[in-house]
Amino acid sequence: MKDQVTMDAETLAELPVAGALSAVAADPQLLNDAARLRENLSELIRVIQFRDRDRVCCYDVSVSQCYALEALVDEDGGTVNDLAARLYLDKSTASRLANGLEKKGYIRRVPNAEDGRSVLLQPTAKARKLVERIKWELAGEYVDMLADFDPEVRDSINAVAGRLARAFAAKVEVSAGTCCVVR
Repeated sequence: MKDQVTMDAETLAELPVAGALSAVAADPQLLNDAARLRENLSELIRVIQFRDRDRVCCYDVSVSQCYALEALVDEDGGTVNDLAARLYLDKSTASRLANGLEKKGYIRRVPNAEDGRSVLLQPTAKARKLVERIKWELAGEYVDMLADFDPEVRDSINAVAGRLARAFAAKVEVSAGTCCVVR
């Protein structure tokens, strides 16, 4: 196990997280647990990002295009602004992703019946088939990891992962095509 995190009172007082002082005062181990969680999640994210680059390159899309396709398939399409918000990107980056996906035949642009000023990005059947294939192939890699856990533990792992994802997402501002941490 890594060394315990130690901070003097002045450094602790400068923590950017609202309520962190009172939470740490109530549970002194909380700061160490948070530091360990940050280290473990950072490593997990690095490994998963490498795995995604390694696996998705076997298809004719980039990792970013894969995330965009998955978002559009899951939401049954949307605008460029919707895509930008979902992927935590600015509008111009989302637009470039959409252009590349359209050229490859994975999306088509259709008039937005609710707002004539914009178009909807609709995933094609080709996109839906690719997303399903990628999802199931990547999910298959988790079978070996989860096989040794009881069903209740697997449920808990998924619950914690979902809760962490929602907690992190809640701290990101995505309106107006910009992304920043909400304090």
